[in-house]
Amino acid sequence: MALQCRLNGATFQSLKLATIPISSSSSRFIFRTLPKTLNLALFSRHSAPKAPPFSVLIRNLSAPAVAAAPPAETSDIKVVKPQWNAAIDFKWIRDNKEAVAVNIKNRNSNANLELVLQLYDKMLNLQKEVERLRGERNNVANKMKGKLEPSERQKLIEEGKNLKEALTTLEEDLVKLRDELQIEAQCIPNLTHPDVPIGWEDSSKLRNMVGSPRKFDFPFKDHLQIGKELDLFDFDAAAEVSGSKFYYLKNEAVMLEMALVNWTLTEVMKRGFTPLTTPEIVRSSVVEKCGFQPRGENTQVYSIEDSDQCLIGTAEIPVGGIHMDSIVAESALPLKYVAFSHCFRTEAGAAGTATRGLYRVHQFSKVEMFILCRQEESDMYHEELIKIEEDLFSSLGLHFKILDMATGDLGAPAYRKFDVEAWMPGLERYGEISSASNCTDYQSRRLGIRYRPSESPSTTSKKGKTNLAATKFVHTLNATACAIPRMLVCLLENFQQEDGSVIIPHPLRPFMGGVEAIYPKSR
Repeated sequence: MALQCRLNGATFQSLKLATIPISSSSSRFIFRTLPKTLNLALFSRHSAPKAPPFSVLIRNLSAPAVAAAPPAETSDIKVVKPQWNAAIDFKWIRDNKEAVAVNIKNRNSNANLELVLQLYDKMLNLQKEVERLRGERNNVANKMKGKLEPSERQKLIEEGKNLKEALTTLEEDLVKLRDELQIEAQCIPNLTHPDVPIGWEDSSKLRNMVGSPRKFDFPFKDHLQIGKELDLFDFDAAAEVSGSKFYYLKNEAVMLEMALVNWTLTEVMKRGFTPLTTPEIVRSSVVEKCGFQPRGENTQVYSIEDSDQCLIGTAEIPVGGIHMDSIVAESALPLKYVAFSHCFRTEAGAAGTATRGLYRVHQFSKVEMFILCRQEESDMYHEELIKIEEDLFSSLGLHFKILDMATGDLGAPAYRKFDVEAWMPGLERYGEISSASNCTDYQSRRLGIRYRPSESPSTTSKKGKTNLAATKFVHTLNATACAIPRMLVCLLENFQQEDGSVIIPHPLRPFMGGVEAIYPKSR
């Protein structure tokens, strides 16, 4: 039986899985005999339909990591305490509420701005009352230090006791109110670049078209048929072992995956990126801080029941967490990482011929790029990331288009997102193979990643101490360099030959031991 509940604005769906005995052989992930059951928790990113027609200063929708904000008033409603607090600038949201409201509407977010503003006003008023009572309590304490008549002293004791009780109640209410405010405000999506088209996916703008679809002079096949004839993967056995949407890669397909990973890492490292392999199990709070928020009933993240851990859906999450709760030296920026990891996604709700085979699976390998930079440089690095993707896919000889995605297709963290869609003959359509997102300071305000400007003027106090310049939140960007399954789909379908073989693109051959083509095993 599945159990659903809401926590921190996220919908959790608990699904008990059968226990799996483990063998002594090594395995990438071993959950013991799964005494813990796997939990499917949805942290799908906030959707967004229309883009904001206003040009706003990129301001965080999270305030210094100390300011929390939840439960309201002194009602009996139980408010779940947030596990972490985002650095949300509530004053800025209140001062720019019209722009924020338009952005929420354009992105089809379920954030409740009016409730956030109401809770913020209540919190400010309650804070003032708490401060007033604290002042009165201090005055009473000071009066009791002097000589007093017994009756006067007793009167002050009673007054102090009453103030303490009232203050305790109000302070408890303030904590609850801050918690409720924090939970509601965390649902507000990032602002949107003024050039992003407003609407759903079909409103996205074509940014660039590279190459043209290959014309076949023979009946072409899809990757499933090609893979079967060349003995490259086995979905049936994987379905028995793991379930649907799992697969075994075999023979040259294994070599091709390794070649793609190594070639991609080599090319991206030439651009100054530091290579990483990452943890593939992370704390759920890190998943949330990276901006994966609930968006509907479909679950995309596997969570480990009875723990605060999840399987990663992308290396963006563990890489984003590397510098969590730290101040990075400005001289170290930009920090550029290229990470290899396995990724796990529930792909709930996905069905149909367009998702068959390798196109949409539960587990896959991926090479991800991630950048942390100064605030004024993120647009420039966004262009750099999409250029790297374009160079990589062009050198493989793929036909693809680059789209500036509309507001309805933006996740909560994305300020702007470019998608790369490659032509897949077997599907007879374009399929997404990559994306590049500028998340500005949305993630860093949640992860607590800042830098201190080195050239900002510092001041000297009266005591001769130098006051350092105020810190700023870094901007974060992420982009897929190579998602293996969909790249395999593209290569197998676009480079198939009439004799049943598949040509290996030239850049990959040195990484496959010089293999130039995959031939039917009968040859």
